Amino acid sequence: MAARFIVEADGGSRGNPGPAGYGAVVRDGDTGQIIAEAAEFIGHATNNVAEYKGLIAGLKAARDLDPDASVDVRMDSKLVVEQMSGRWKIKHPDMRPLAAEARTVLPGARVTYTWIPRERNKDADRLANEAMDAGRDGRQWEPKPKAAVADEPPLETAAPKAGWAAPADLGTPTTFVLLRHGETPLTPEKRFSGSGGSDPELSDKGRWQAERAAEALAARGSVQAVVASPMLRTRQTAETVAARLGLEVRYEDGLREVDFGAWEGLTFAEVRERYPDDLTAWLGSAKAKPTGSGESFTTLTHRAGVARDKILARYAGKTVLVVSHVSPIKTLVRLALGAPPDSMYRMELSAASICAVQYYADGNASVRLLNDTSHLR
Repeated sequence: MAARFIVEADGGSRGNPGPAGYGAVVRDGDTGQIIAEAAEFIGHATNNVAEYKGLIAGLKAARDLDPDASVDVRMDSKLVVEQMSGRWKIKHPDMRPLAAEARTVLPGARVTYTWIPRERNKDADRLANEAMDAGRDGRQWEPKPKAAVADEPPLETAAPKAGWAAPADLGTPTTFVLLRHGETPLTPEKRFSGSGGSDPELSDKGRWQAERAAEALAARGSVQAVVASPMLRTRQTAETVAARLGLEVRYEDGLREVDFGAWEGLTFAEVRERYPDDLTAWLGSAKAKPTGSGESFTTLTHRAGVARDKILARYAGKTVLVVSHVSPIKTLVRLALGAPPDSMYRMELSAASICAVQYYADGNASVRLLNDTSHLR
């Protein structure tokens, strides 16, 4: 079933025309939770141009989450809502190409437009003002640090708010069955193998492990969709299982492994010998990056959280096989537990092992299984 989203968009101009920016948020249509944000300083423009730009950005963000989604656009611009609904003519030459672009993002039959008062559009308005503030300071808007910091709660799935006292009737949870890919030639040698290295394929043993996982998951009988990292070893693992289940594989870039930079292909001992200071920093802080890499565990937490929310929105109430790597899977488990970043170093995750996490409508999560390798015995 395709997802249902709410897009709230706004734009503003300080001077009309003047320095202008837009903001947009995408909400889950069932829970109302914000799952994507967009904002940009667009230079000298009018309020209406900025509002249309915000609409386009919000629609594109929703499309990126699920190209088959239905979208309810909510804006406090009566002009944009009435023009996009076809009730008012678009007379201004600056508006026509923007309206035409907005109509190409998603099929018109899947998009509705609703006017809301300004006080109900505060998140999009806030983002538009942040974008204009950024332009005033000579920079472009960027998400606030709290959206990307691994040890702060806004991005992360918080610990259960009500524990065992939580209401029992929360509907059918969405279940992630988390499968690590099978072995590659680098796995038994315990070498760093991320997204910046050679992208190795499965070894003979890795292919055997994928077959065993496929048998176990077929026996389980509940998997309804397969989503995987686009790297070769995860593709091979996912395709083996999906063929057995009669399902197609959908690829999600947010599930790829961390880029380990100069550490790719090295053992832990080799990294400790060559880059001792960088390794110490990396082990001590989620914000530290491997030598020569642009990715920290903080960065991973952000993109894994975004990938998680995209999958939850697309497959609400279903059981989804998520085929990924050590670091993203540990991150998803850690977020479900509400555990600190260094808890990742206390988890064992074997090749072709299975974990399971259930996500509930109230935002809580429950880890049901960790590092199950019984199918490999």
